Amino acid sequence: MLTHPTLEKLRTLRFNGMAHALEEQMHMPEIDALSFEERLGLLVDREMTDRENRRLTTRLRKAKLRQSACVEDIDYRHPRGLDRSLMTRLQSCQWIREQHNLLITGPTGTGKSFLACALAHKACREGYSAQYTRLPRMLQDLHIAKGDGRYGKLLTSYAKTDLLVFDDWGLSKFNQEQSHDILEILEDRHGLRSTLITSQFPVDTWHELIGDPTLADAILDRLVHNAYTINLKGESMRKKRSRLTKTNNSE
Repeated sequence: MLTHPTLEKLRTLRFNGMAHALEEQMHMPEIDALSFEERLGLLVDREMTDRENRRLTTRLRKAKLRQSACVEDIDYRHPRGLDRSLMTRLQSCQWIREQHNLLITGPTGTGKSFLACALAHKACREGYSAQYTRLPRMLQDLHIAKGDGRYGKLLTSYAKTDLLVFDDWGLSKFNQEQSHDILEILEDRHGLRSTLITSQFPVDTWHELIGDPTLADAILDRLVHNAYTINLKGESMRKKRSRLTKTNNSE
């Protein structure tokens, strides 16, 4: 007789996981074989799982990942120089716990963005906050934010994110304003948070992409010296899949 009022109270308290589990127990004849402590334990476990799932959903929504990618789907068969042992270490998220960076370089189509999104997704699963952004768009947003008063708020948001992903680094040379913005972000994060960068250009060319020697030294000092690097090689995976699709369609 007290079941329905209890369900309502659980929902009022926002114990939705416990409420759902209690409803399920009501329709399980064999549940009476369990002790009170065992049944309560099942309810508490369900509530914890439900809350963690909601938190994960929130972290993934805020991450705004470009691709639906996860580490379990990483392709090691394609010959592109991807070190499985390094990826295993990165998947543990120890590099994020130690506030290290990750730099992924390689030609177009070798899977840089997928790897970045997969590792960011894994970070979210491990309880870390993440945010994906294409660097050209982020620089444009920062420029606009200086005019409408959001600049400080944006910098604070970037500073607090456990893993910040900059995709498409160096598609064009940075101007003075852009270099200053990047330095501001990296200065706030250096030794405190992790940054992941993908680029078509090797790291040893980044100094030239930044342009100003002083700013380039400062930016690269905060990026490179505590960073893991992945240098992808080989043919575009998109071209390979396109050929496979054509072959399959012709059979």
